[in-house]
Amino acid sequence: MPEALTPRAAEALLRPLKQRTTTLRAMLEYLHETGRGANIIGNGEAQVSGICLDSRAVLPGDLYVAAPGARFHGAQFAAAAAQAGAAAILTDIEGEAAASAPGLPVLLAGDVREVVGELAALIYGTDEDCPELFGLTGTNGKTTTSYMIRSVLGALGRETGLVGTIEISAGQTPIPSILTTPEAPQLHGLMARMRELGVTSATMEVSSHSLSYRRVDGLRFAVSGFTNLTQDHLDLHGSMQEYFATKAELFDLERSDRAVITVDDDWGRAMAAQATAEVWTLATTGTGTDADWVVANVRPAGLGHRFELHGPGEQVLTAVTGLPGDFNVSNAALAVVMVLASGVEPGQLQAALDAANPLTVQVPGRMQVIAESPAAIVDFAHNPDALARALGSVRSTEPGSRVIVVFGATGERDATKRPVMGAVAARHADVVIVTDDDPHSEDPSGIREAVAAGARAEILANGLGSEVHEIHPRAAAIAAAAAMAGEHDTILVAGRGHEVFQEVMGVNLELDDRQELRRALLANGFHPLEPASGSTDPADEG
Repeated sequence: MPEALTPRAAEALLRPLKQRTTTLRAMLEYLHETGRGANIIGNGEAQVSGICLDSRAVLPGDLYVAAPGARFHGAQFAAAAAQAGAAAILTDIEGEAAASAPGLPVLLAGDVREVVGELAALIYGTDEDCPELFGLTGTNGKTTTSYMIRSVLGALGRETGLVGTIEISAGQTPIPSILTTPEAPQLHGLMARMRELGVTSATMEVSSHSLSYRRVDGLRFAVSGFTNLTQDHLDLHGSMQEYFATKAELFDLERSDRAVITVDDDWGRAMAAQATAEVWTLATTGTGTDADWVVANVRPAGLGHRFELHGPGEQVLTAVTGLPGDFNVSNAALAVVMVLASGVEPGQLQAALDAANPLTVQVPGRMQVIAESPAAIVDFAHNPDALARALGSVRSTEPGSRVIVVFGATGERDATKRPVMGAVAARHADVVIVTDDDPHSEDPSGIREAVAAGARAEILANGLGSEVHEIHPRAAAIAAAAAMAGEHDTILVAGRGHEVFQEVMGVNLELDDRQELRRALLANGFHPLEPASGSTDPADEG
């Protein structure tokens, strides 16, 4: 495995190479102009060239953001930030004394978290010069749709960037990160870095966490898209209504110019009604035919589908995606309409769709086909709706064929969805193998039992013929699935997708579902597909 980056080394990769400086006084004036109270202690002409929330990652010239945290106030680490070369400190009244102790100039604000994104935009210049941003939110489909948008924009000749759960890239340049979701200062630094590399358009997954924790503050999206809303992250939000309200923040006119909202269900329709940005509605499943854009004439095309998009003024666009699953038609349609909403001419967009097949793009760990006989697929489905969609899309038409699913549930997360996921698996699969996902610090046996109990209850209640097995560790469960499979069966390994580590009791164990599935298939005499030429997928190594 490559050596892990230090916090400072990782931080440097999320910064522009060419520094610009901003004075504390300019920041103070900005805060006053926007109605926020603030004050400077010390030299107001102090110049900063970067901004950082983590004292361990501070680079020379930074404004260190000393914000209150769950256990500590960031001002406690002001001395370490000063030693690392910080030029000044941003904090609140609570942190004033500790932040002032090292002798650096201090910018005092009423609510540090409220202003940090906007100050980052000021420091890095992204308030004036930023790539055109496409934002994706929703429960399922964000990653795949973001890859599709990037691919369509590339087919149109754009230099593109991507910020997502799988990777961060600027054009052809991958940008390593030790963070799952960059903080607001890092996102602004990253946008400035992309600008230097000639990126004109960037696509970003916008999770509910990033909205709740103000990580996308100060960014303005040209077009934002909504996929769907199903049960997930209730450990953070408490209720579906709160989850909805958090997602809805992205579609406020203060954040986004235009919003393309999938209105296939009540949540989507409510989102469209609440949004204050310019709204384009999209219906993809045969309902909501009064939407601005409607998917029609869906028909099979290889593993995927060909479809039409009907829009205002009798506009019709035709598209094809080679990714399996009806839900990938929805993802592809959203990608197309979002690009159209950015101002691309329909004829130009149709030409790109016809010439480059940009909606057939491999997304690591998202309905990733490992073998065709038996069909063996790895997917990230980790909540009830995503699991139902994935299972519903993989059943073979071959008489007597079976669907075998291997999955678990994450520890220290919303426990209410565990039996629900078990029930979903029992309804849609013939063989249910319950195993471990990421237990974190929770006892994995209790998680497995809750999932398996949900499956068994569903079988008993509805007289289903599914069989349930509880097998661990996860590699053994995948091996068991391959040993059970016949050449016409389908194996779906769900829940972890592209992830290459499994967290068990605070220890990260190397585990890649794609590698394990390939090994298991080979051990049972099957023939996995050859890795794509030039692939950097970890599952293609070794």
